[in-house]
Amino acid sequence: MSLFADPRDALVIGAGLSGSAVAFSLAHRGWSVTVLDRARGLGAGASGLPVGLAAPHVSPDDNVLSRITRAGVEATLHRAQALLKTGTDWALTGVLEHNMAGKRRLPADAADHHSSPASDAQIAAAGLPPGTPAIWHAQAGWIRPRQLVAAQLQTPGVRVHWSQDVQAIERQGDLWTVTDAQGQTLAQSRFLVVASAFDSLALLRPLPGFAVPLNPLRGQVSYGLMSDLKADWSPHTPPALPPFPVNGHGSFISGVPTPEGPLGWYIGSSFERNCEQAPVRTEDHAANQVRLATLLPHLGQAMASQFGPDRVMGWAGLRCTLPNRLPAVGPVDPQRLPGLWISAGMGARGISLAVLCGELTAAWMSREPLPLTSALVKHLAAQRYATASI
Repeated sequence: MSLFADPRDALVIGAGLSGSAVAFSLAHRGWSVTVLDRARGLGAGASGLPVGLAAPHVSPDDNVLSRITRAGVEATLHRAQALLKTGTDWALTGVLEHNMAGKRRLPADAADHHSSPASDAQIAAAGLPPGTPAIWHAQAGWIRPRQLVAAQLQTPGVRVHWSQDVQAIERQGDLWTVTDAQGQTLAQSRFLVVASAFDSLALLRPLPGFAVPLNPLRGQVSYGLMSDLKADWSPHTPPALPPFPVNGHGSFISGVPTPEGPLGWYIGSSFERNCEQAPVRTEDHAANQVRLATLLPHLGQAMASQFGPDRVMGWAGLRCTLPNRLPAVGPVDPQRLPGLWISAGMGARGISLAVLCGELTAAWMSREPLPLTSALVKHLAAQRYATASI
């Protein structure tokens, strides 16, 4: 049992993208942080995604989601530059967004936000026909989440305990007590941050006044080896692989190490709401093949053989989402549940938002100026589900 008396000790449940980001940001402010996770090691949940994108959302009115994701991407890229190895763990490549059906429109000052209409050369490099509607995000790139999680958890002041199957949380006096299935106390602290994605719901739902509507979102990525891809193509007329990620109807990324080690290509992910299991499914490989054919038609046709059962590999995981596509961050209910915090509900934007939400949580807990304006914070505050003000 761990009993924390120091006011700058904190307990975090969840060692994925959200929990590790909270732990990192607290530790950098001088907090002593203990992280509990039911898995045996890194990458058991959604943070095990082989690779994903840090890329902003854009809208003609530069709405709340656009402003928050832009700030989130900036925070993530800054963290990656400080902690990760370029080219192996992440890369600031820029991202081309195939503007499918013209769904995305840029605000008037988009250039100030490092997004602009894609150039003819960028469209051609992606293998798309001239005139294809597309947006170029200069401040964007790919990241391997597991590597970011590992680096954040290795921060001095952070202690991680694996195989800790937390079943219940309860406030006893001034302390939050965390127990396992046998009712044994795993840890206690005055400050508890729940950052365990959809598993957060089972822990928080029994508490009085908790009303954050967390929902599961299953996603599957299909991937294969670059060596298999090149073996099938004529050395004289190989299809051009985009030199940067392309998104818009799913995302295509290539030249990034696979979980098995060799370089690979990736397409995904699928979206299945209200599903609490995450097996890899053959039908989702087929759906991802359609995604690739829609996103990059010429490449999709050339890569058809790569989706055979002897070639294609897959990863599936559960993400946690909220109805308005924005996370729930901050104190759950300071009056009835003092000392209880949450950082969850990143949805499909965990790479782009988790670092920012960790910074917001730590600054808030440390009573420092927040990294976002109050006008944006109110859209992230967990209390928005219980009260109209922060």
